[in-house]
Amino acid sequence: MGRLTTHVLDTAQGCPAAAVNVALYRLEDEFKLLKQDRTNADGRLDSPILDVDDFQPGVYQLVFQAGDYFHNTTLDLPDPAFVGEVVLRFGIADADAHYHVPLLVSPWSYSTYRGS
Repeated sequence: MGRLTTHVLDTAQGCPAAAVNVALYRLEDEFKLLKQDRTNADGRLDSPILDVDDFQPGVYQLVFQAGDYFHNTTLDLPDPAFVGEVVLRFGIADADAHYHVPLLVSPWSYSTYRGS
């Protein structure tokens, strides 16, 4: 049974990134908003952002409000921030698989991978 999960790690401070707003879109004729959520104290969402009933192959986009998160920390950062909204576009090919798409982010860089 397929599902999509994510989490956010603050690599600048070495901790989970709590209270990051996350939005999920699916490409139809254009990107359609499916769900919005916010990370908990562990940097995770409380439930999959896309679960069995709505999970299907296609092109998706996760949008993380990393700039807002870093603005609310004690880090001394420039304005405007170098990393603001992080957009991760990816494909889901197997509707029966678990796709985990984490974000590792600092005020100056980010990376992702397909996790387990």
